[in-house]
Amino acid sequence: MADMAKVKEVRARTGVGFGDCKKALEQAGDDIEAAIDIIRKQSAVKAAKKADRTASEGLLELEVAANGKSAAIIEINIETDFAARNELFIEFCAEAVKQVLMEGEAVLPSLNDQKNDLVQTIGENISIRRAARYEAASGLIGSYLHANNRLGALVELDQGDAELGKDIAMHVTAMNPMVVSSDLVPSQIVDREREIFIAQAIESGKPKEIAEKMVEGRLRKFLAESSLLDQPFVRDPQLKIHDLLEKHGASCSRFLRYELGEGIEKVEEDFASEVQKQIAEASNK
Repeated sequence: MADMAKVKEVRARTGVGFGDCKKALEQAGDDIEAAIDIIRKQSAVKAAKKADRTASEGLLELEVAANGKSAAIIEINIETDFAARNELFIEFCAEAVKQVLMEGEAVLPSLNDQKNDLVQTIGENISIRRAARYEAASGLIGSYLHANNRLGALVELDQGDAELGKDIAMHVTAMNPMVVSSDLVPSQIVDREREIFIAQAIESGKPKEIAEKMVEGRLRKFLAESSLLDQPFVRDPQLKIHDLLEKHGASCSRFLRYELGEGIEKVEEDFASEVQKQIAEASNK
């Protein structure tokens, strides 16, 4: 029978359940380090089994360097909103974004062992989906993370201060521009929108001259709405973003916006099926 003091130590160091710790110690002949190795190997196997389960909840985390010249953002997904509030998951996300700030996106594969251990502890699939690090050539990196940790943005400014950077990043988060300026909208997108507007104008039965003016007017409106610089500032709609930047003698060279779970197809399951799945998984442990 496993030594209870050793069971407690293994549990404290791994975070997994009491029963799993006891079983691992028994397999390891009461050797704590060997038991931890067994648990870590099992966590990788269990993580692989859960990897095909959709993880669309989770958190965004953001970290800014003390000098304001670099910042990082990361999205880490988990299956349920309940698990996203788990303290261990929150701590993992906070530590992961700090690593990205220090070493860039290349650090992500090195986080897999810790992630797999967390899958073992929490019991849900976890996916380190994406991350980015911005470093300003000159000026600063502005950032904004919404209170629910589901929306966030980074922007690079050549001038200005942290408050302006936060305002622009908050605007990006709220208004979701496509590009910095309208001339950067990809030509294939412009052509597609023009085709749609032409078809709509023809369908309306307007004369050719009027239809052409309608198309060009709607295209200009589309480009303005897609461009960060041409959008009305979310906190003061009378002021365009390019006016706000000019007021501070600043310009914006790039931005990045993350929305938690965007593009992930969620699989809807009925309650009875979910219960049956959990029973089946429990019986296979």
